[in-house]
Amino acid sequence: MNTTPDPSAAQDLTERQNRPDLTGLVIVVAGAAGAAGPPLVERLARAGAMVVAAGSNRERIDAVVSDVAACIPSGQVHPAVVDLTDEQATREWAALVEREHCRIDGLVHLVGGWRGGAGIVDADLEDWNWLQDKLIRTLQHTSRAFHDAVKASPRGRLVLISSVQASAPTATNASYAAAKAAAEAWTLAVADSFKGSASAAVILQITALLTPAMRAAKPDAAFAGFTPVGELADTIHDLWLRPAAELNGQRL
Repeated sequence: MNTTPDPSAAQDLTERQNRPDLTGLVIVVAGAAGAAGPPLVERLARAGAMVVAAGSNRERIDAVVSDVAACIPSGQVHPAVVDLTDEQATREWAALVEREHCRIDGLVHLVGGWRGGAGIVDADLEDWNWLQDKLIRTLQHTSRAFHDAVKASPRGRLVLISSVQASAPTATNASYAAAKAAAEAWTLAVADSFKGSASAAVILQITALLTPAMRAAKPDAAFAGFTPVGELADTIHDLWLRPAAELNGQRL
């Protein structure tokens, strides 16, 4: 078997990643300061999209925007600080984004959080309250606030990053798995509301994320089943290149 790297294949990948095939689209990334946020914001902006990078911490969001601007100095990334657990604040922010950009072509929901448990009987149900706000309320508030604009887009996408725990829960992750399953059910309901339009709501299930820092800290570790954040960014980007009817209501 020939294992010599194909220079042309690497060049094709680089050219594909740099091609501005999302030019003109306005995409909101909620939870942009998390592990998956910076590479996604950069990927979308590099492809020509106008990206609104949203989070709850000004310092962290400004750092994301600054880092991306160092690579893509085009003013394509706009920071936003908002408490997505506050529905009124979320609605007001969404209305402002739409007024400023005149359209919304996508919402990627990266807002997350994890709390494990001690089994069905011993788990602290206060974890459920925390997870409900982080994983479900933020999705409800953002998807409601941006729903009509995304549905009206000729290439609208709503993307939820979920976990395989939603489909195969374990006892020690019961609250987390239940919250993820509820978020998926909400997303599938949004998909139903998108029927007949050119928009799609889609779920991406992962096991765990692998960041460059994690790889650098343990260069020899297998990280079996982990998804590199760069690969996730590419996958999300490519959702705007696939037909809505192929994606709407799907778990990938």
